[in-house]
Amino acid sequence: MKEPTVLPTYQAKDFKSELKPIWCPGCGDFGVLQAIYRALAAVGRAPHEIAFVSGIGCSSRIPGYTTAYGFNSVHGRALPIAQGIKLANPDLLVLVAGGDGDGFSIGGGHVPHAIRRNIDLTYIVMDNQIYGLTKGQLSPTSPKGLHTVTSDLGSLEEPVNPLLYTLAYGAGFVAQGTPADMAGLADIIEEAIRYPGFSLVNVQSPCVTFGEDDNQVKAHRAAMKPLSSIGHDPTNRIAAMDLAQQYGKALHTGVFFKNPSPPPTYDALVRERQRSLAEKAVPRERLLDMFVQK
Repeated sequence: MKEPTVLPTYQAKDFKSELKPIWCPGCGDFGVLQAIYRALAAVGRAPHEIAFVSGIGCSSRIPGYTTAYGFNSVHGRALPIAQGIKLANPDLLVLVAGGDGDGFSIGGGHVPHAIRRNIDLTYIVMDNQIYGLTKGQLSPTSPKGLHTVTSDLGSLEEPVNPLLYTLAYGAGFVAQGTPADMAGLADIIEEAIRYPGFSLVNVQSPCVTFGEDDNQVKAHRAAMKPLSSIGHDPTNRIAAMDLAQQYGKALHTGVFFKNPSPPPTYDALVRERQRSLAEKAVPRERLLDMFVQK
């Protein structure tokens, strides 16, 4: 009798590299990284089957802290590089990490195109409403009136709303979490990874050095409002957009929208076209015959 196949199981520690994170003590990104480890262990893919791409910023150090393939790219260009990796090797699980400045300022123009193509990527954005790595400048998601080194008298700009932004462009999976709820954040990231298509996880990850409050994680724990507790239906895009408009005013956590009928991903359509063309292609052994004069 044939023995049943035993699938390998992984623990969070299997995805932890030997590099020691160098974030500021108390940074929210520590919690995000731990949640990623847990989510990857739950998904069960081997580290060598995962590619992690990032741009520039505090959060973009994450690929180096994992045992997956890592690519630390240039500022704002993580998404196009990740798309290329996924198309070149569709069997890889591809994740992207970045911050609010990396993703919605210099890299903001890439977001709608990744969404409309619906390439199977999971984009984890650590949104701390500040440029932390470059010493506390105003970022695209900074609240109006915020005093920073580049807005000494208070910002005059309205912030970008990452949730509404991605929902309006048609993202099939949009969620938000906080490291103040580690278990909940790990579950959200796992669900995003399992979603077949482009998925965004916006993480309210506090900057303890340049943020407004040193006790932001504690404040998040007190302020967070799980969407499941208010009976939100994640298949309702309009309801999700209504809730997303409270970004910056209320800390909703959980899945805002998950398309119940995901369309085919771009990478799957490319593979299908390749198969179709291969069926019509001249066999390799007959290529030379095309150039032989009759």
